[in-house]
Amino acid sequence: MKVIDLIRNSKSTAFSFEILPPLKGNSIQKVYNVIDKLKEFDPKYINITSHHSEFVYKTLPDGSFQKVNIRKRPGSVAIASAIQNKYGIPAVPHIICKGFTKDETEYALIDLNFLGVNNLLILRGDIKTLEASQQKPELYHDHATDLQQQVNHFNEGIALDGSKIDGIETPFSYGMACYPEKHEEAPNMESDIYYLKEKVKNGAEYLVTQMFFDNDKYYAFVDRCRAEGITVPIIPGIKPIVFKNQLTVLPKIFRADIPEPFATELRKCKDDAEAKEVGVEWCIQQCKDLIAHGVPSLHFYTMMASDSVYKIAKEIY
Repeated sequence: MKVIDLIRNSKSTAFSFEILPPLKGNSIQKVYNVIDKLKEFDPKYINITSHHSEFVYKTLPDGSFQKVNIRKRPGSVAIASAIQNKYGIPAVPHIICKGFTKDETEYALIDLNFLGVNNLLILRGDIKTLEASQQKPELYHDHATDLQQQVNHFNEGIALDGSKIDGIETPFSYGMACYPEKHEEAPNMESDIYYLKEKVKNGAEYLVTQMFFDNDKYYAFVDRCRAEGITVPIIPGIKPIVFKNQLTVLPKIFRADIPEPFATELRKCKDDAEAKEVGVEWCIQQCKDLIAHGVPSLHFYTMMASDSVYKIAKEIY
């Protein structure tokens, strides 16, 4: 089923979560362990993050360096198929344009369609670890909206080279990302909203937010979107804090403000264990407030936080 239909048909606030593929060499059982822990809360779908390869410098025996391209995590195609077939829960692989060529994207879409995985989350992806050679516009898409057009063409049966693709029985349904506190590279919120409208106009059926810790900023963002004519569901992305240093790390990486009452409690923590408990309590109250305001769904980021997500879901679902 389409994610958008699962969200709209849910009789209460839907539950979903995102998982991180295990590091290369580890078993998929690590993924299954997270799902087994959270499946009692009836997840409507499960997202799988995607990670491009990176260039690193390997030290050779003679002391010189060799530049090598490595991929630290397996691809989302195989994991999405494994999850969907094992649990019968729709899997939503992330399709990103940064670090993946247009051809590689087409191969992934062909494989996913063949495997019956027909929900996607379309994203630009992180550019911080990419080199110039991985950002050539003739090989790689610049923006998520460019990648979106490739998916749209694929749904229409049109390949990259313009030839016809036969056998697409179920076109892809997809969501895209949004940023309640503005994308870090956007010059202003007006620009951010403009491109968000383009995403929806061109086929995004729902939007998932970057993590946030201040519900008022989410509500203000949703109001702004509605005023601009964006009517699709805007799903709150929720991340429990589990380490004390995330008080400074998360705002730096994700440009998400931490409200002062929450920051004050985190500063009082003596260690990560205390910070984890504070993070759970804040997240429970945050989620209860969001549910009271009628959000259609809650989407949890579980990286290093699956135990916390379990405690939170146990309290609110």
